Amino acid sequence: MKPFQKILGPTDFSAHALEATRVAADLSRRYAASLTLVYVYEPVNYAVPEGYILYTSSQLERMFAEFEQRLVEARRDAETAGASRVDTRLLQGLVASEITDFAFEGGFDLVVMGTHGRTGIKHLLMGSVAERVLRRAPCPVLTVRLPKGT
Repeated sequence: MKPFQKILGPTDFSAHALEATRVAADLSRRYAASLTLVYVYEPVNYAVPEGYILYTSSQLERMFAEFEQRLVEARRDAETAGASRVDTRLLQGLVASEITDFAFEGGFDLVVMGTHGRTGIKHLLMGSVAERVLRRAPCPVLTVRLPKGT
């Protein structure tokens, strides 16, 4: 049995995520595993007066079209890096929860994701999606950092 057959690659389109996508694509090639790249749109929860909306439906449509286009580009990058089979998904909700739920429901056996490597007060204030995924994922999680000086 191959160690990895289904790899999940969450992305936020940052440099850290692009590096993780390259690593996930390489693992996909090495193990002939499928790779699914996923972006999670997390709606902003601001209290607004009744009758007001943060985004119009046309603004949301444009945002989602942009997310889909960026996923197409990420897919192309993964294929160029050697990934065997690449799919993409656009999800909506709390990022860490959506990633771990999707990993569980999809039967993934590895999650490869970037991490910014924040520590101290930045980590406290910003939190860490990678850390929350690591704690809740139903499978191993490989976190990838950019090389120093990048």
